[in-house]
Amino acid sequence: MGNQNKPDNNMLWAILSTLFCCLPLGIVSIINAAKVDGLYRAGDYQGAQDAADNAKKYAQYGAVCGLIVFVIYFFIGMAGAM
Repeated sequence: MGNQNKPDNNMLWAILSTLFCCLPLGIVSIINAAKVDGLYRAGDYQGAQDAADNAKKYAQYGAVCGLIVFVIYFFIGMAGAM
C-alpha cells in the first residue's frame, strides 16, 4: 500500500463516546471510524485520514456534550436536594 501508514480509525473512542456520552454524535463517529479501513484498502489515503479525523472529532464532541449534560444534571440534583 505504498509508504502511507494507515490512520488510526478511533473506533474505541467512537464506541466509548456512544455508550457513555452522547448517542447521536457517537453513532456518527462510529460510521466514520468504520469507513477508514475500506478507504485505506481502496488506496484513498486522504479519504481514510479524513474519515479518521471526523471519527475523532465527533467522539470528542460527544464526550464534551456528555460532560456538559452530566454537570447540568448534577447541579439540578444538588439544587433539588436543598
